[in-house]
Order: sequence, then C-alpha cells, then structure tokens
Amino acid sequence: MHHSPELSRRAKQPHPATLAHVAVLNNRYDGWEPMDLLRVGLSELGPVAIVSSFGAESAVLLHMASRIDKSVPVIFIDTEMLFPETLDYQRELTREFGMTGVVVLRAGDAAVHDPDGTLHQRNTDACCALRKTAPLQTALSGFDAWVSGRKRFQSGTRATLEHFEAEAGTGRIKVNPLAHWTASDLQDYMTRHDLPRHPLVAQGYPSIGCAPCTTKVAPGEDPRAGRWRDADKDECGIHFVNGKMVRGGEAT
Repeated sequence: MHHSPELSRRAKQPHPATLAHVAVLNNRYDGWEPMDLLRVGLSELGPVAIVSSFGAESAVLLHMASRIDKSVPVIFIDTEMLFPETLDYQRELTREFGMTGVVVLRAGDAAVHDPDGTLHQRNTDACCALRKTAPLQTALSGFDAWVSGRKRFQSGTRATLEHFEAEAGTGRIKVNPLAHWTASDLQDYMTRHDLPRHPLVAQGYPSIGCAPCTTKVAPGEDPRAGRWRDADKDECGIHFVNGKMVRGGEAT
C-alpha cells in the first residue's frame, strides 16, 4: 500500500500522549539528582532497559543502576567494529558491578550486507544503521522506556538535552539522568567510588565508538571531535529527540 508523504511524516512523530507525559515528567522532576531520576525511570515507566556503549563515561550510570537493581536489563551493541579494550571493559564493569541483566547484541545480517567490513568507508550512516540502530530497535521492542547516558556538555547537538524525551514513532520514553552533569561531576563521582576507567581515555580518547570511526582528540577540542572526524555527523542514529533523529548540526 502506498502511503502519502504526510502520513509517513506523521508516523515518525512522537505520539501526543507521549509528548504530554514527557512534559509532565520534566516539570515534576526538574532539579532532581541523577540517582533519583534513574530510580524514577526504572520504577515508574513500565519495562525499562539501559542502553550502554561501555564507553569513556559509562561506568557512572552503570554503577548507579547497580546500586538500585543489579538485574536491570542492560543492552550493549557489539558492532564487531569496537576496540578490543571496549569489549574487555564491558566484561570488567559487568563483573565489578555484579550486573546480571547485561545482554550483548550483534547485527545478525552484517555478514550479508557488509561481508568485507568496509561499509563504513563508503557510507557511515548505513553502517551505523546496520550495526547499531537496527539491532537496538529490535531489542527495545519489548520496552516502554530506555535509559541513555548522554550529557549536555558532550556536543552542541546535546546542549538542550532534557531528562525525559519522547522517541519518534515508537511511543517509548528516553531517560537521560546525567543530562545536566558536567565532566567534573562525572570525574568526581568516578573518583569518589573508585570506578574502573576505560583504558583508552588515558590515551586521548574522551569519546569512544567503533575503532575505524574514532580518533584521538587534541586538547581543547570538543570531546566528540574524534567521532566520525571530518564527516557531517556526530551521532550514530540511535538517538531520536522529540521526533527527530539527531545528526550533526541539528538542535536537540
């Protein structure tokens, strides 16, 4: 059946009821601390999963979650393009925090659509969609909400990030408990709780994604400058904000 562009556009917008719910949540919990926001997300929004890259700052959110419920579902997308250090770090944090709900997912059809592993050289968006976005959307199909570790300071596209967002086309709510925290807040928390650090951070990688698309960041650069460097892109496509997939240069 052919759908008009108008119908397709509407299908990609968050449901009005979800937008209204998100507005209430942001108003009600304005000024709350991350631990309390996370507790609200895990207890009040139906089935909820945490999505983690096990990257440079992931230990903070995961540690908080482990203090609330060690069995909370945690989805980790192994794109099969990650740094070996990230895979080791995922196992270390899972063991250290005693988390029993961690699920490692891979794109089942990557071998078909990217048999030689070079898709990222031709089309980074298509590679992210194949190896990250599609597997995640499948994994989240049974959840009403999911928790992200994004922060406002990370890049210009995240500067207006809310603690609660409506995801486009799914009816799900995204929770960002750390949205208002600064880099100093994160470092203070990691130091206070003696959390393991991702080994690549000390080597100049403040933001860590897939190995082919991540480079070191020079002092003074945006922390995400090393992600898809020289490309008009600073999000993988996993993140939708109130009806829009976030891309480089778009407001969030």
